[in-house]
Amino acid sequence: MRDPIIYKILRQDEWAALQSKGRFDGSVHDARDGFIHMSTAAQLQGTLDKHYTQGDVVILVAVRLADVEESVKWEVSRGGGEFPHIYGTLPLSAVNEHWPLSPDPKGRYGPHNYI
Repeated sequence: MRDPIIYKILRQDEWAALQSKGRFDGSVHDARDGFIHMSTAAQLQGTLDKHYTQGDVVILVAVRLADVEESVKWEVSRGGGEFPHIYGTLPLSAVNEHWPLSPDPKGRYGPHNYI
């Protein structure tokens, strides 16, 4: 059985756009790949470590899988793991919770306080 929550890491401007538009259409990288990259709780730290090293505050968004399940495909990616990918948009209504994440003094983000 899959975890009922999946996660998206957003830059602050992306979070603002999600709030104002009521949906997130994807980042530049998502658009390039044709889907919105999401992570499970177990995959989240690896995603943070690989793709978020710029040192800015980011927003961790928890999404109810049931609300987006029809547009999610589980596809093999980094390390052979199956990652949830949204083919479509991420509606604000699917967001369960969100938290700002700040990097530690070494520039590393850690979601462990939230999930």
